[in-house]
Amino acid sequence: MSGHKRVPTILLEVVASSDLWIWHAFFGVAGSNNDINVLDRSRIFDDVLEGRTPEVNYNLNGNNYNIGYYLADGIYPEWTTFMKTIPRPQGEKRKLFSKYQESQRKDVERAFDMLQSRFAIVHGPARFWDRADLAKIMRASIILHNMIVEDERDTNANPFGPLPSYDDATNDLPPPNLGKENLPSYETYIERIIQIRDRQKHRQLQSDLVGHISSIRNSG
Repeated sequence: MSGHKRVPTILLEVVASSDLWIWHAFFGVAGSNNDINVLDRSRIFDDVLEGRTPEVNYNLNGNNYNIGYYLADGIYPEWTTFMKTIPRPQGEKRKLFSKYQESQRKDVERAFDMLQSRFAIVHGPARFWDRADLAKIMRASIILHNMIVEDERDTNANPFGPLPSYDDATNDLPPPNLGKENLPSYETYIERIIQIRDRQKHRQLQSDLVGHISSIRNSG
């Protein structure tokens, strides 16, 4: 099947931070897919919908927000969980916002470039590979990439919090907590979907960020 570039395609969706660590990867959707409808198959917002994400609270221009967002390009929908650039921005404030957004969004492009430069098998043609093998190769490449990124970090820093304490009597780690996970009700799940896809909230957040970035620039 042909994708949106009219050639056989399998998409890779990733979320990367400024240190090029890949926090989320979704790979293996073949056929006529693009950045928009791949979201229907991705699990990127499962933690948000099921209430497993860290608490988020911040205030911009007097408006309170309680959900985080990813920087994305213009093809993504106007959801509160995406912050896109402004195409053909008019005015100094909007131009400044677009400049900041686009410069920060290049982190994920750098992560793609790093994957291709480190692993030739990712960069080369894949027409004759089996799709299941391609998925395994991509996952292995991302795991190795993250291992390299972690190794290059400060070895004295522990990004995952304090290490677990050992039981002095048995010299063993304490048993894991295997309690039953509390899943949200159907009504709560639907409410969170509506919250994520709120276009009006997206535009309000974008407007508040435009003003916030401009005020920081002027105060500096």
